[in-house]
Amino acid sequence: MTASRRTWLRGLAAAGAAALVSACDRIAGDPAVRAGLKGAEQLNQGLHRVLFDRRTLAREYPDSAISPDFPANGSISPGDPTYRALAAGGFADYRLIVDGLVERPLALDLAALRALPSRSQVTRHDCVEGWSAIARWTGARLAPVLDQAGLKPEARFLVFHCFDTLDPEAGEDGRYYESIDLVDALHAQTLLAYEMNGTPLSIAHGAPVRLRVERQLGYKHAKYISRIEAVADFSHISGGKGGFWEDRGYEWYAGI
Repeated sequence: MTASRRTWLRGLAAAGAAALVSACDRIAGDPAVRAGLKGAEQLNQGLHRVLFDRRTLAREYPDSAISPDFPANGSISPGDPTYRALAAGGFADYRLIVDGLVERPLALDLAALRALPSRSQVTRHDCVEGWSAIARWTGARLAPVLDQAGLKPEARFLVFHCFDTLDPEAGEDGRYYESIDLVDALHAQTLLAYEMNGTPLSIAHGAPVRLRVERQLGYKHAKYISRIEAVADFSHISGGKGGFWEDRGYEWYAGI
């Protein structure tokens, strides 16, 4: 795929995101706005899947392009008591749960994750707020994790449940979560990242494990992952839109 086509599609996604942000105060009360945004999301997803083969890689950069400053967006220090205890122990007791529609539920510690097939990649993180930064990410490829768990035939999406809470007043619905479909989950660059720029993830950047799904905007890259749940749909989870920000008006499909 040519660079010009990729630039055009990224521009389309950015324009859609900008329109979404400007319309946020009208979403709740205007069905026509919600319908228009949903149509734009479906167009973005359709164009992305037509123009880019599921195996097409996001652009990778040389180490010389790594940004001197990479903002720690979103939460930077979850207050969840379980998370704080795990962090205090250097995440020695951390277990990544993989369950839902799988044949063999998993509970993986960091050593087990590091023993799985891994990948390092220098990629650009594009935030819906308009900034971007480049970093080297190293982690376990998600596809082999799913192979180990054994997805059931009815599984269509993965939901990433996280330790951080962005809206305490919303109770459990205020906890961060995200979801992707199996096309993105099985992509070669989709990682459960445990290192950034050659060192273990800092707490600000999502320790001990965060998602890297390089063909999606930044809010899809869930930090502080506690559990991966394979599901047939996500209508029963939190607000039913597939993610914390999606429940508040953002697009579910944020391909770039």
